[in-house]
Amino acid sequence: MLDLDDPALDAPATRGTQPRQLIVTLYGLYARAGGGWLAVGSLVRLLAELGVDEPAVRSSVSRLKRRGILTPRAVDGVAGYALTEQAQEILREGDYRIFEREQASMADGWLLAVFSIPESERQKRHVLRTQLTKLGFGTAAPGVWIAPAHVYEEVGERLTRLELRDYVNLFRADYLSTLPDLADKVRQWWDLDALERLYADFCAAYETDWTDEPSEREAFVAYVRILTDWRRLPYLDPGLPPEVLPRRWSGTRAVALFESARVRLEGPARRHAMRIISHR
Repeated sequence: MLDLDDPALDAPATRGTQPRQLIVTLYGLYARAGGGWLAVGSLVRLLAELGVDEPAVRSSVSRLKRRGILTPRAVDGVAGYALTEQAQEILREGDYRIFEREQASMADGWLLAVFSIPESERQKRHVLRTQLTKLGFGTAAPGVWIAPAHVYEEVGERLTRLELRDYVNLFRADYLSTLPDLADKVRQWWDLDALERLYADFCAAYETDWTDEPSEREAFVAYVRILTDWRRLPYLDPGLPPEVLPRRWSGTRAVALFESARVRLEGPARRHAMRIISHR
């Protein structure tokens, strides 16, 4: 099952050492308007701006091709690679989670997922558990997973695409005890301490006063790196209501930081990238 959210792709792209993650980001940002295709030369030049040399680009593209994310295609006699249809669908799903996802409210209630997969299909069981985690579910009890109810449509679409929907029963529910009790339960169901550290690390890496207006090239480099490190975090964050989150939650600061960087950098970064892409 093709999954762009494989941990091998979504580990942090620490200063150019993870070109595969950077390539996925570049395709998501700049290739889809042109049918998901980039010329090899354009891709090499874009990655060079990010400090990735040509051999590393070609090696990473080969891995992405083997995983079914990219496919070779020539356009007007120019060699290049295009996103596969499945990869484009996954990126479309990711747009909502990365750029538009709303935080849950207490009024939304909760979504419970109960599933049973026979031992003979244990690989599907592993895939399902992995996907539920990435969709924001925590474990409320053995065999019972819980998430904010506002993710229902996203959950249904993801499970259907991965041919797992028939294995899962979904229920909407309300929590009937007190709010302090729920806040304690939330810390048992999700590893908020680990997520707090990830958000704090993101803030430490990218907080800046932005006193100088970046050039288009500087904006491109900064935005691609910020987005590459950011885009895995919404898949780890269940988007819980603020009432049950720890005080001084770094996720709030990280979201504001990313949105501010996006507003400042997205436009000039795109202009720089498209100038490179237009010269094959």
